Amino acid sequence: MGVVILDGSTVRAFVSDDTAFKKTVDERFAELDLNRDGVLSRSELRKAFESLRLLETHFGIDVATPPEDLTRLYNSIFEKFDGDHNGTVDLEEFRSEMKQILLAIADGLGSSPIQMVIEDDDQSFLKAAADLEASKVEQQRP
Repeated sequence: MGVVILDGSTVRAFVSDDTAFKKTVDERFAELDLNRDGVLSRSELRKAFESLRLLETHFGIDVATPPEDLTRLYNSIFEKFDGDHNGTVDLEEFRSEMKQILLAIADGLGSSPIQMVIEDDDQSFLKAAADLEASKVEQQRP
């Protein structure tokens, strides 16, 4: 377990680094594409968001959300990712939406640094952003 410190500029730099951003997003997409058909189905994307438990907790405390409300929320998220409304999310759609999400996070963070506790095997986009910044700082050292 470790702690990283980041702010909006850290996240923006990650999104701007086309190589690092695409590598991270493409790896996550491949993990989510359970049947390896090159697109994410509604159920594949829902499983990903269910595993994060973002909608079933409030500040880490379980909340009772009716299943039909969760289904509506997950369907709404899927519709946002499915830009061409063909019933699947391809890699470009996933990249585009993740870029928008991360830029919104960057805007929310602004210039105020936050500390984030992460597990050693954490594969989050924010950890990738912090790791990219750390590697650049390390390269600048004599």
